[in-house]
Amino acid sequence: MNVKQLSGLAALLLAAALPLSALTADRAPWKKPENAIVIDAYELNAIEWSDMLTDGRIAGFISKASDGLPESYSCKGDHGGDTVAHCKTMWRKYAVSRELYETRRLLARSKGLLWGAYHLARPGNPVEQANHFLDYANPQDDEMMVLDIEGRNPETDMSLEDAQVFAGHIKTRTGRYPVLYTNHATARYIAANRDTYRILSRLPLWYARYRPEIAGTFPMGNWDNYALWQFSAAANCTKRRCPYRVKGAANDIDVNVAPMTKAALAKIWAFGALVPEKPLDPVDEMLTASIPAAGALKASADADASAGASVQTAGAVTLASGTAGAFAVSVSAEAGAGLSAAGSATVMPGKRMVEITPLNYQDF
Repeated sequence: MNVKQLSGLAALLLAAALPLSALTADRAPWKKPENAIVIDAYELNAIEWSDMLTDGRIAGFISKASDGLPESYSCKGDHGGDTVAHCKTMWRKYAVSRELYETRRLLARSKGLLWGAYHLARPGNPVEQANHFLDYANPQDDEMMVLDIEGRNPETDMSLEDAQVFAGHIKTRTGRYPVLYTNHATARYIAANRDTYRILSRLPLWYARYRPEIAGTFPMGNWDNYALWQFSAAANCTKRRCPYRVKGAANDIDVNVAPMTKAALAKIWAFGALVPEKPLDPVDEMLTASIPAAGALKASADADASAGASVQTAGAVTLASGTAGAFAVSVSAEAGAGLSAAGSATVMPGKRMVEITPLNYQDF
């Protein structure tokens, strides 16, 4: 009998749990003086460079480059409902930000900092956005390229399907893939659906999460660890308390840590290659589950499986109550007459609770 693919709830399961990588730096790694610090900024971040450069731990600077589709230069025809005057203002702002980008790059590189640029991905043609990024940033072979996916809101963010097209076009034009910047919820969704997002799930991960500890997060799909961790921003840095103070910058500056020294980071900085793809675990067909709205992490399921087959994997689900839990799923077949065997599945809660993440769960 053939072992088939699970559908329904099983399509939402994460990859089978693996031991934590020994390389994972999951507890305030920025407090370790040997770990490199990287600053990233956009055009409205004010920086006193002479002060910032006195921090010897800062190894690199990543600047915002392009944002969505390019601005209209002629301001003729349909320009997003803007008035002609506003369209011209936006073009002037674009021109000034482009000049600031080049000035910062010259200054940073002259002071020995590693340089990178990111594209803020918006809804719209991903090939045009990729071309816009390359025209704007003009990345050199030793500079990092970054695709910034802020979330999964179709009104404000590029779709994950378009993001794969963007990454592929960057590879076609430059011979290198970009790094993926995204938050925990989006990274976890991509990891859980890595059979669909075969490119995104293998881009080196610049991970954004503003908490002091991320124990148990990695491995996550194909990612054994983060390339960079954005741990400090306006969201968690105030005048009274901040994970890391950057000299010469306000509290809204973004700060990142690498799980390695400055010298080690410099050797791999441009990245450009995909991380290895881990094999997908075999699963059986038709796992259905009903989760009580009260939020109990218990469920029963029926499955069709090959006689004698068994599967164990790990997943995460959001309950109707809003509670989310990580749990193991075991499917084992019982011998029976006919072409398939009647099976059963048990769901056990994991040892820790996880954050709520939309998983497009259907109860059927």
